[in-house]
Amino acid sequence: MKGKFLVSAMTNLIQVEPVYFDWLTSQVRTPKTHTFHDLFAEMHLFEFIWTVPNDDNRVEDGRDVRHEFFDGSEKESLSAYGITFLEVLIALSRRCAFTAGGEPDAWAWKLIKNIRLNKMSDPLTHQRILRVREILYAVTWREYGLDGNGGFFPLRYPKENQTKVELWYQMNAYVMENEKI
Repeated sequence: MKGKFLVSAMTNLIQVEPVYFDWLTSQVRTPKTHTFHDLFAEMHLFEFIWTVPNDDNRVEDGRDVRHEFFDGSEKESLSAYGITFLEVLIALSRRCAFTAGGEPDAWAWKLIKNIRLNKMSDPLTHQRILRVREILYAVTWREYGLDGNGGFFPLRYPKENQTKVELWYQMNAYVMENEKI
């Protein structure tokens, strides 16, 4: 794996606002047989960096999720923190539900399954934490298949290299391809 993991100052937010973390994780429909606190903590410690033009809009969607919870009262102080992978995942799940129907919490779990983290239930061993971080890194830095396999929106019949396509268009292609099933 290239580079180092990017971990933002968001660790302070988890320590200061565990209620926010709990609120975020409540927006993912996980199987009732397992818990995923460790996975969600890793996702919330990992800053989502946009690398493809217009994916900054997905980061802003994540910022909107944060501002929704804090209702603007701490907007200024929270702007200094990067947006986490978990916040972007929640925001994407809402976009998917709006575009394709269904419930955002079910879409959040679908996105977790698409990036192959659905088996990372508690407790996470050191080796599994490293694997989670590798996957978060690969998704963020677009180190997945040209067909989107390993990313949020894998396609069976991609028309272009998905590592170069903004998430909005990946999502729409994914929705259109899966409507035909």
